[in-house]
Amino acid sequence: MPSFPLGSVRVTALRLGPGDDLKKEIEAAVSQLNLTAGFVLSVVGSLSAVRLRYAGKSEASEVRGDLEILSLGGTLTVLGGVHLHVSVSNGEGQCMGGHLLDGSIVRTTAEIVLGEAEELRFTRAHDPATGYKELQMSLRHEP
Repeated sequence: MPSFPLGSVRVTALRLGPGDDLKKEIEAAVSQLNLTAGFVLSVVGSLSAVRLRYAGKSEASEVRGDLEILSLGGTLTVLGGVHLHVSVSNGEGQCMGGHLLDGSIVRTTAEIVLGEAEELRFTRAHDPATGYKELQMSLRHEP
């Protein structure tokens, strides 16, 4: 488990409005900010639809209705994309969560705070143990 000294952290806040696609807007912010080692600090808001990939499944699931965002976490980099997991609750307080997919639509607002560890670089490389592209971490100034 690599450990890196704490350096400076850049913080950016954004607010999405009704009809915005949560994942696509976060990806756009990552690109615009040129984040190389980003992460989600905080998100509150609501969705009218959430598209998820549940653990161990390959197909997408969609839930529609009035949904509250309970949590959103992930790693963000222009060098390897975003990896986001979300949990939401419906009007009865039932919770669901999984891998966030495109098509998760903001209902009223999504207030998002992103951070970036400015001395780090996140990339993704194929991991033969999992079969997926997994997070790789290094200091930004290493080759």
